[in-house]
Amino acid sequence: MATEIHPTAVVSPGAELGRDVVIGPYSIIGGHARIGDRTRIGPHVVIDGVTTIGADNHIVGQANLGGPPQDLSHKGEPTWLEIGDGNTVREFVTINCGTVKGGGLTRIGSGCLLMACCHVAHDCEVGDRVILANGVLLAGHVRVGEGANVGGAAAANQFVTIGRYAYIGGMTRVPQDVPPFMLLEGHQARVRQVNVVGLSRAGFSEAQIDSIQGAFRRIYRSGQPQRQSVEALRAEPDASAEVLELCAALEQQAQGLKGRYRESLREQFTVLGRERILGGAHAGR
Repeated sequence: MATEIHPTAVVSPGAELGRDVVIGPYSIIGGHARIGDRTRIGPHVVIDGVTTIGADNHIVGQANLGGPPQDLSHKGEPTWLEIGDGNTVREFVTINCGTVKGGGLTRIGSGCLLMACCHVAHDCEVGDRVILANGVLLAGHVRVGEGANVGGAAAANQFVTIGRYAYIGGMTRVPQDVPPFMLLEGHQARVRQVNVVGLSRAGFSEAQIDSIQGAFRRIYRSGQPQRQSVEALRAEPDASAEVLELCAALEQQAQGLKGRYRESLREQFTVLGRERILGGAHAGR
């Protein structure tokens, strides 16, 4: 199957298309776009900015990828967006490029599903196999770990970290970091239980899940101060890798401004962005 470009699509001469790419009616592909093999782009899609899209993605239609960040500090610098392989991006999804102050890069992993009307803001990092349900809003600088599942119309504050294989209930406001492996839901949002279903589907063993559930009970149900419980768990010689990961996430949350660890990395992000963009490291991407 050869590359197919609909007669009504507008593809800039500078765009780089892989093999067997399909571009649908009225789509617009900018001059700094790179699109990988077998990626299908539906109707009325705009791919703008310095945007690299991997192989085997399906962008259903009416999406806007690589547009300028919705941030007043952005002055047209050549920041960029990278999207991995095998993702499905549904109708009216928007994903913005990065900002200099945020490191310059917005990144989506591989195997993700972004349902209709999601927004991924500048400088976000979305890991592999993440599901964002309809209408999810990620503010700038949010990090979503591998395998996380975010329910419809949930909204994450800027600089929030959502841990690996966490589950966030629909319409939940997420003002603080979400620990890995946990289910968060409600107003105010609270950790309710371990994401047992998600962990089982992801292939975690019964022993791994049992260790996480034991840690959950000690941290959230024992009545002891969380810091004390975390320190005790970390000190156990047979603590599992998952329990240690959970403890580390909670310790980082406690260090961050208002429970958001990435807030403490603002200066590092800015230095990185200046090196990448203003220092010329971005040239030729």
